Amino acid sequence: MSLFLPTYFSPISQYSAIVNSDDIVFEVEDNFQKQTYRNRCYIYGANGKQLLNIPVKHPKTAGRKKTKDTLVENVSPWQSQHLKSLQSAYRTSPFFEFYIDDLMPIFTKEYKFLVDVNIDTFSILMDALQLPLKYSKTTKYELLPKGIDFRNLAIDKKGIEVKTPKYIQMFDDKHGFLPNLSILDLLFMEGPNTISFLEKIKLHL
Repeated sequence: MSLFLPTYFSPISQYSAIVNSDDIVFEVEDNFQKQTYRNRCYIYGANGKQLLNIPVKHPKTAGRKKTKDTLVENVSPWQSQHLKSLQSAYRTSPFFEFYIDDLMPIFTKEYKFLVDVNIDTFSILMDALQLPLKYSKTTKYELLPKGIDFRNLAIDKKGIEVKTPKYIQMFDDKHGFLPNLSILDLLFMEGPNTISFLEKIKLHL
């Protein structure tokens, strides 16, 4: 069993672990935490590393909210903003036009729960990469679960060390190579080669 947190267009490090896993389990019984990839991802924009953030509703009452109960705040047009950012950053990338139609449901479907957004991104990417990987969800929280615990791959500020081979990026001539961006950066640049690239990455857990 490989345990992951469902994250938004997950970073390359998480997908490198996913493609090398057989039994994928998503943690949904933990408490929502800020500063994680649960509701954010990073792409390569014209000005460098660019944040795409999904606004979430925070409970007015005291206490923690579980990941599975975290609500998306749809007052702001985050979906159209994210789509425009992706179009601006990757419109001329080698494989943008090849995959963008597959991704469109994320930017057009009305979502209530954040976990549904994240699991949809996973399912769509698995279809796009033609990887028949299935998943299950946790039914209770375990601090020390059985199997391999990849939940720390969802941490943004204190992320683990990830050494990825370099690949050509949209604006690397201006800002250099940016490692461990969203899987979308790799997908739009490498296309079908994405899987073999992910399989080569060594994670230092």
